[in-house]
Amino acid sequence: MSNNARYREMLDRLMPWSSSTCSKRATAMPEEPAVIARGRGCRVWDADDREFIDFRNSLGPVTLGYCFPAVDNAIREQLENGIIFGYPHILEAEVAQALHEVIPCAEKVRFLKTGGEAVAAVIKTARYVSGHKHVIQIGYNGWLNSLAADGMFLPGQNAQEQVPGVPADLSVLHHNCRWNDLEQLALLEKTFGNDLAAIVVAADYQNTDAGFTFYPELRAMADRCGAALIYDEIVTGFRIALAGMQEYCGVVPDMAVFAKAIANGMPLSVYCGKARWMDGLNKAIVSSTYGGESLSLAAAKAVINVYRTEPVIEHITNMGRKMWGGLNTLFKQYGVPASIPDKFPMGFCKFEEGNSELHQKFLRNACKYGVTLYNGGYVNYSHKENDIDEALDKLETAIKNL
Repeated sequence: MSNNARYREMLDRLMPWSSSTCSKRATAMPEEPAVIARGRGCRVWDADDREFIDFRNSLGPVTLGYCFPAVDNAIREQLENGIIFGYPHILEAEVAQALHEVIPCAEKVRFLKTGGEAVAAVIKTARYVSGHKHVIQIGYNGWLNSLAADGMFLPGQNAQEQVPGVPADLSVLHHNCRWNDLEQLALLEKTFGNDLAAIVVAADYQNTDAGFTFYPELRAMADRCGAALIYDEIVTGFRIALAGMQEYCGVVPDMAVFAKAIANGMPLSVYCGKARWMDGLNKAIVSSTYGGESLSLAAAKAVINVYRTEPVIEHITNMGRKMWGGLNTLFKQYGVPASIPDKFPMGFCKFEEGNSELHQKFLRNACKYGVTLYNGGYVNYSHKENDIDEALDKLETAIKNL
């Protein structure tokens, strides 16, 4: 039995879904790695010491690269001085100040550990400040989406009926809405506008430019309804722009949530916003022992400094265009019925309907020849041109052998 197979057997036996994160479960073994042992730059090695050029990047958090020196050094330095304390650490103030300076809506800032719980936190304060109950959710905001009967329980996967473990009395307060669907949005406003607490929106990563017209509509609707406009910047923040969609589209929300890229893989989420809404947390209590843990804050401080002093956004955008544009060219060259947007650092393959088996075989073959993809995936700052060229050569071999 290989090391990968041995660890997978352990995971299958001990863990529901064989992982603490549903989307990290390997579905194409033995080609796909069941577990990862280490990473550096833009590459990872599995338990059998197979090397992969990685475009999963822990599903998005690793935007600078694995073992990025500036971040790792900051963590080591802080480790010498303690991890967590009974009062706020100085980094809690310093990182809050840095975020206040770079995020347009961030008049006030707080920290948690995951994006999903931060979304729950801003919904709670939105309900308190507005005095309303209903919430519209657009896009994937984590497992919290499954509170709506037809919401996403995983990225791109909508429930068709009441989600197990969610009472109907709770579901009726949460409403799924499609990205850039003004007709559906108008119907939801007509039905729930008088009791709408929040509109939570995560951009459609394959159609972000629609935000230039869609976000002003959401802004106007939230204002009409007395609701909070909340941006889920968990994927878009520190990726399409430093401050995410609010910087890219120029429409400022009332509150926003950042996670993933903000600490290059360390567990940290940010919920921030205008004082009027954030001050609701003085009464609508959200409190967590680990919110101000100093190693993650040290990482975040280092990450913010790298983004402010180096061309991270420019680089990952250019490498994204090279990678996903190159993959598109290969699809066309070999007649693969698929496409992938190439505008931003994240790209997601779209196979024509009825080709799910071919899609899965493509992902399996990519792993076989040394490239890990997350459907498409993400580039990071450590992906250089030679890494992209090598990855595309391997993917061409994978496509030839479909």
